[in-house]
Amino acid sequence: MEQMPGLLSSPVCLTVIWFLSWSLRPSRAQIQTDEVSGVQYGRLESNVTLACGKSQTRIPVVWHLNQSSALPWHKVTSDGSLVLLHTDHSAQGNYSCYDSQGLLLHSVKLVLGHPPGLLSISCQVPNHTHVRCSWVDSVKTFLPAKYNASLRGNGQEWRLCIVDITRKHCDVYHPPFWETIHTLRVTETNGLGSKTTYGRFKLHELLKPDPPESVLVKGLEGYSKRLFVSWNVPSSWPLHDAFPLVFHIRYRPQGSMYWSEIFSEVSPVIISDALAGHPHQVQVRARDEVNSDSQWSEWSPLLLVRPWEVHTTPEPTEEPLLDDYSFPETSTAKSHNPAAEDEGNLGLVILLVLFSVVILTTVLSLIFVVWVRQRRRDHLAIQELASMVKMKSMPI
Repeated sequence: MEQMPGLLSSPVCLTVIWFLSWSLRPSRAQIQTDEVSGVQYGRLESNVTLACGKSQTRIPVVWHLNQSSALPWHKVTSDGSLVLLHTDHSAQGNYSCYDSQGLLLHSVKLVLGHPPGLLSISCQVPNHTHVRCSWVDSVKTFLPAKYNASLRGNGQEWRLCIVDITRKHCDVYHPPFWETIHTLRVTETNGLGSKTTYGRFKLHELLKPDPPESVLVKGLEGYSKRLFVSWNVPSSWPLHDAFPLVFHIRYRPQGSMYWSEIFSEVSPVIISDALAGHPHQVQVRARDEVNSDSQWSEWSPLLLVRPWEVHTTPEPTEEPLLDDYSFPETSTAKSHNPAAEDEGNLGLVILLVLFSVVILTTVLSLIFVVWVRQRRRDHLAIQELASMVKMKSMPI
């Protein structure tokens, strides 16, 4: 036991211990979950090559996908690169290559998709100071994208269009409205490339205000054929003094197919030919008064209102309790007496029975009289016939 420290301190023993500790300790290069050294983008439905690092040494390597040795359809080249054949979404993931000793050489995350395509662009102009353009992808890329957009008029410099990537639209404030033709340029970029789309349009033809706000419709007291209609200028139309709006009011009785119309530059207006006693549907929309090429706004929400009516139906009143009042003996007020009602009903029944008996007796008496008179006539006819026979049988 006393010789152990000396043995452990010998150079040979220290070398052996150092070698064993070096060979048995875990490699710091082992890949952990979702730990990759980079991202590589590949095109779907094509062959994708993944290199095993930058080393050109031709050594045997082993590839894993998400820490599993199961790989999609593939082949490994002589330099250790992995070639994935006709890739689909199932080939995405974290790829790692190891040498024959199990040491990690390289790792990469593979993301598959398509390069950008042309965009479908449309623009809205809610007033003279704001343009909003949006777009829709013609190709679903499956890849995160960045967008850059700008607008210019004829002969003007490009003006930055502020992009909202989430909603895929951009905004330009105070555009060169006096220009006839405007061009929007949108560039989409992802890991497989970029694509620029151009759109041309006329701002004055796209000008379309938002619908009027706070629309109010009500009847006018004392007038059964009139409706009061008021509204506010859209809040998105800030320069209503410099750029006035004209308003279109339409209304009709509920159930009718035909609208009546009123045009006005101010609010409110009075509808004077409403159909008395019927609910009416009312809507309002707006347009730039000066620019005849501009568009009408959408209609305001449909409102249903009935004109003023005279209420002639008396309100129901509660019947007073008998205990609260003392009626005089001569009162003619009707009271609810079930016994009296039953006696009255019984007397009516007896009267109807007696009347029926009288009618039946009269009818039977008339029938008897007619029958007796007919018997007498028959008897006289027989006597006359017998007399005639006797006269013929007498000798002359």
